[in-house]
Amino acid sequence: MQLKGREWRTLVSTARLDGRDHRVIRPARPIAHAALHERRCGAQLSVDRAAAVDLACAWWLAARSPHSIVHLPLRASTPGCADESGGRSLDLVLLHHSLGFPVSRWKRLRARLSPPVPHKVTLPPRAFPAVDHTPRRHREFRDHLRWRIAADTLFLTGSRPAYGFEGEAVRSLAEDSPAHLAEEPGAHCCAEIAIGPWSPYPRRNPMALLHVECCPRHW
Repeated sequence: MQLKGREWRTLVSTARLDGRDHRVIRPARPIAHAALHERRCGAQLSVDRAAAVDLACAWWLAARSPHSIVHLPLRASTPGCADESGGRSLDLVLLHHSLGFPVSRWKRLRARLSPPVPHKVTLPPRAFPAVDHTPRRHREFRDHLRWRIAADTLFLTGSRPAYGFEGEAVRSLAEDSPAHLAEEPGAHCCAEIAIGPWSPYPRRNPMALLHVECCPRHW
């Protein structure tokens, strides 16, 4: 499955909160199989083939739309897979750090959204170009994906480079997993996305992992 030229149909809503306008983008159709649950060291997301493409499109859009909040309402998903850990079910929001959006206001903003307007996003060739990971080894590196959980939602916030560093794993999950699973049914295909800074014992946003796996039952 190739992401190049892929069309992602979305719904765009706006809301004014505390004197500022906000733009929220959601998928136009419900994501049928994408179960996101809180874990002790991060979060676990189980996806089918269509949901992996939705995640890739949302990831690309969040990196390149610094004025938009990309919301995946995953709690409405009905995958029919029991979560054995009993972790809290979560939505997912991806946003650019330049927005400076306080996640504590998300519930209020969500309640004020205008009626949605249909929109279409088309992924270009090389939507997820190869990235030099050398800067991540330097102590002064700051382009981490930050994370918070509020209002039953996992928020990932970062710069375009921060999304880019993890973009290859997201791309591979959507593009390469179908062929791998066709050759080896039942294989474990996943993307391990680092969230939080790598510095030891940070007071907030400790290093964690968003583990995204292809659901072996519904892929």
